[in-house]
Amino acid sequence: MKQVKYLKAGFIVLMAVYGIICAKDAAGFHYLDRVNLIAHEAGHLLFSYLGEFITVIGGTIGQLFVPIAFTVYFYQRQEFFSSAVTLFWTGQNFFGISVYIKDAQAMALPLVSVGGGEDAIHDWNYILSKMGLLRWDQGIGSLVFILGVVIITASVIGGLYYALDRTS
Repeated sequence: MKQVKYLKAGFIVLMAVYGIICAKDAAGFHYLDRVNLIAHEAGHLLFSYLGEFITVIGGTIGQLFVPIAFTVYFYQRQEFFSSAVTLFWTGQNFFGISVYIKDAQAMALPLVSVGGGEDAIHDWNYILSKMGLLRWDQGIGSLVFILGVVIITASVIGGLYYALDRTS
């Protein structure tokens, strides 16, 4: 049983290293980004019947819903180690979202268009413009990044706690 606990702790340490890598280069491409992009685009589709604003913000909602849903599922089943791992995924998502928010004015990031054409819009330019907050994109993006750091830190601490101090 001790070997399993140490394997779990080692996995959390690797997660922490991955989190540091993601934080140091939030704009870079990371392993989980492919899954996050699929959830993001599915969110647009899922919310497409609720109006333009909800459709646009639905991408980010979908991107966050998937890891949060897994976290809640594991937590309700009292699988706390697993919920710490999926909570990490949630925090990592906030890094990508923060980059997208910070790009709202510049609109320099390449966008994904479901139709493959010029119909792609910059979600966060649209959202912040509609809310009258476009000039605050850097500050809002920084707050979202910090929230990601807090979530990842909590997930690593919780993961280590449940890996080492709890009986399975």
